[in-house]
Amino acid sequence: MRKLIAWNVMTLDGFFEGPGPWQLDLHGTVWGEELEEFSLSLGDEIGTLLFGRRTYEGMRDYWTKREGPIARMMNGLGKAVASRSLDSTDWTNSRLLKGEAADTVRALKREDGRDVFVFGSANLLATLMAENLVDEYRLCLAPVVWGEGTPLFKPESGRTHFTLRESRVLKTGGVILFYERESL
Repeated sequence: MRKLIAWNVMTLDGFFEGPGPWQLDLHGTVWGEELEEFSLSLGDEIGTLLFGRRTYEGMRDYWTKREGPIARMMNGLGKAVASRSLDSTDWTNSRLLKGEAADTVRALKREDGRDVFVFGSANLLATLMAENLVDEYRLCLAPVVWGEGTPLFKPESGRTHFTLRESRVLKTGGVILFYERESL
């Protein structure tokens, strides 16, 4: 079975986005050669990128207008969108998951191939965490406190215990943390 791995950059106080939609300037505080290399290395592990509708639309709109190695990776990878409101997808190599998110993601994890990664998509992640479907979190902790914004972990996520598997300190002051879900 494929693992479901969530990858996000977040502030010290737990926000992955500022008070406004797509306010992601925290990424600039940790971005550099090391994080770019790490991001590109994820391409070797990703079988499918999984998004909720809002993140899918934002990522599609951003990456289809960019060039460079990360844009090529993002545009080339297989993508799945868990959405109740979309009728179709139009980003290269993307497909719509119809039905309840937890059920469709269980089926996605059973498919052959490399692991499933979720970028952003905090609302979808809350649903998947509540169903114990998130196997691993990879977080880049940015050395900033915002005091407001969109929290990565929602109350409806429920209680989940993770074990620290690895950590990497970046020259920018960010820290990448690898957490695996403890067995149930």
